[in-house]
Amino acid sequence: MKVGIIGGGGIVGSSAGFALQLGGIVHEIVIVDANADLADGQALDMLHGTAAIADQVIHAGGYEAIVDADVICITAGLRRKPDESRLALINRNVELFGSILASIKSKGLRSDSIVLVVSNPVDILTHYAERELGLPKGHVIGLGTLLDTLRFRSLLAMNLKAASTQVSAIIIGEHGDSMVPVWSSASIAGLPLEKYPGYSPQLGADVFQRAKTSGAEMIKKKTGAGFAVGVSIAEVIHAIALDRKRVLPVSTVLTGAYGLRNVAISVPTVVGRRGAEQIIEIDLWPKELQALKRSASVLQETVAATKFG
Repeated sequence: MKVGIIGGGGIVGSSAGFALQLGGIVHEIVIVDANADLADGQALDMLHGTAAIADQVIHAGGYEAIVDADVICITAGLRRKPDESRLALINRNVELFGSILASIKSKGLRSDSIVLVVSNPVDILTHYAERELGLPKGHVIGLGTLLDTLRFRSLLAMNLKAASTQVSAIIIGEHGDSMVPVWSSASIAGLPLEKYPGYSPQLGADVFQRAKTSGAEMIKKKTGAGFAVGVSIAEVIHAIALDRKRVLPVSTVLTGAYGLRNVAISVPTVVGRRGAEQIIEIDLWPKELQALKRSASVLQETVAATKFG
């Protein structure tokens, strides 16, 4: 599989490239960045480690180098300020993102390529990309709340002294302030979360709050997230490459699931070789479904106010 990473010179893009390299599943990785020297440096740095990992082709290039890519991952974008919401980025990032989409289209795009949007605000830009690129349904995916979900699970595990790989809990909705934790199906090692030793509603609320604000915490402490988002990106791309049929909370434009239409938002989604292949409608508590619909309204209002809405 060949993957192109647009914005691959930055923290998020380079972390994604490194996670994919360590996975040893992707055969070719192309780093595309407005800073050509930075792109070349990141690619060369990764290339130097291939002898210890796998036979991989890793190089920098322009948009013409990714016309035959199986997956195009877009990480380029302006970063949030410490106290800025993801949705506040829309007016600053939509013009840049539009130019990226135009460059992709001008060089050519395979009809079976899959585009993974990571740039924020990811749900808004995923909606934009689906409209502009004209790819088959399910071939435009936003990273959505997958990163939030991994943060949520890891922080629950840390606070409850549990194995993080045995925590089953998801966050759906907007990748932002209106995200929704799904408490109704959360469990650890098969035990309902509320039955797990040491758990309390207050602990759960505190963990969710930290997960929700982890992006801002990373900006304050180290200028922005890198490693965990790289792992999240690799999780999606590996599911595509190996046709794993993994159920992941990624963002796609819904067409009726959960009573929602014409909005890109994260819900449990089967991810495989054809991209976002199926939406899974899980049972939600009434207040969770109400919160999901409220989150969708926030996103729809924002889309309506943008240049492409």
